[in-house]
Amino acid sequence: MQSGVSNDTFNIPAKLYRIGELVSYTPFSRQTIHNYTIMGLIREAKWTEGGHRLYDETVFERLSEIMKLRKTKTLMEISSILRKKEEQNPASG
Repeated sequence: MQSGVSNDTFNIPAKLYRIGELVSYTPFSRQTIHNYTIMGLIREAKWTEGGHRLYDETVFERLSEIMKLRKTKTLMEISSILRKKEEQNPASG
């Protein structure tokens, strides 16, 4: 094991996920992911040149939060809750 090499010397890009990967890793359908994006509940981090949405790792935490809230709240209520949360802590949005 080399001790002189650190992660600081590499420019490692963050992993980005396509909608199909989100569908594979979560209980949500492609249409639900699309709808949540359109509603602003989740946000794409980037777009491919071909026009595909790419999501960063934070989307999984956000989808988990939405899933928990969905048990007792409407999508409009969830949208309001998440928006207020972002206003209180803009760095996490």
